[in-house]
Amino acid sequence: MISYLKGAIAGIQKTSGNRVILTLEVNSCGYDLQIPAHLAQQLPPVGEQVQIFTHLQIREEQPMLYGFGSATQRDLFRQLISVSGIGAALAIALLDTLELPDLVQAIVTGNTQLLIQAPGVGGKTAERISLELRNKLADWHNTAGLAATTSSVPLAPEILEEVQMALLAVGYTPNEIAKALSNVSQNALVGKNAGAEDWIRQAIAWLSSQ
Repeated sequence: MISYLKGAIAGIQKTSGNRVILTLEVNSCGYDLQIPAHLAQQLPPVGEQVQIFTHLQIREEQPMLYGFGSATQRDLFRQLISVSGIGAALAIALLDTLELPDLVQAIVTGNTQLLIQAPGVGGKTAERISLELRNKLADWHNTAGLAATTSSVPLAPEILEEVQMALLAVGYTPNEIAKALSNVSQNALVGKNAGAEDWIRQAIAWLSSQ
């Protein structure tokens, strides 16, 4: 319903439960958005203009706006809350604890030891996140036709699949993924022996700059 808001920062405050609320003034109207703590540290001073990508959630007839610094973070947040038993608080904790490439790679590879670093995420929860999202991503991967569009990328098949699924996890289309991996490959942005994490980081950096 609301993809993003662009306006002036009116204030940032912490509430009970360590929630961080950003008040954004848009056309003389103030919007309260819950944001990850790390985003609050990256925002410009009060009064400056900023664009925040949003997710509107309505629970028990109580609307809540969540804000993110990029569409990629917002889309991964949506993926996380689609997992049974994962609410907004845990999703934000994961986004706050791990860098985005590390988080998506941990999900795709089933690295539960990395996922449990987030407050409130135990072993069983981490396993559920990885299992449910990996199965969903595998289905998307198998129907997306990615193999044909990225056949020229010099990566081992298992690493290529891991990179592709990680990028699918944060909302990129097969066409965007193919372009990003081709660009990373052609411009030698990663070393010959680079692992999936380096490819994920460089692909997200390239996609974010487009």
